[in-house]
Amino acid sequence: MTERDDKPPPHLILVGLPGVGKTTIGKAAARRLGRPFLDFDREIERRSGMEVREIFRLKGEDHFRALESALTHELSTGGGMVLSPGGGWITQTRSVELLRSTGRIIYLRASPEAVAHRLRRVETRPLLAGRDPVVALRELYEKRRGLYETADVVLDAEKLVRQQLITKIVELGSTIK
Repeated sequence: MTERDDKPPPHLILVGLPGVGKTTIGKAAARRLGRPFLDFDREIERRSGMEVREIFRLKGEDHFRALESALTHELSTGGGMVLSPGGGWITQTRSVELLRSTGRIIYLRASPEAVAHRLRRVETRPLLAGRDPVVALRELYEKRRGLYETADVVLDAEKLVRQQLITKIVELGSTIK
């Protein structure tokens, strides 16, 4: 076996607006690929003993981003997982560079209006809570669109239904080494 054969496959990193389906689609794709799945927000909550919205409220967004960065750094030494970072992870240039070296970034693209229509619990999303979700999502989209578009793969989460998105991610995960 060569050294290359010992190396795990690249991480598959799903990015996009909050509520676009990164976790739902990521979990299903990971199951089909037989890979571990990690949702950054859930992992940060587990480690800190606090919900993300509480971290934002009590310690601020900068503290949350520092926790995200630390988790990213840990994950950059391996591969083979399906990852769902928070919607704002893409704004951390160093984090993106770290995981891009061991993964493939997949952007689940959908309009703010389409995402707002799908959202069930806005109050659990710190950057959307207490605001008109469409307005808040439009603002986030305008700030992040250029960063999202730098992904290795862009999948249209409005034209493709959930199962089609999962299948495309599984195909991608099966072909990249």
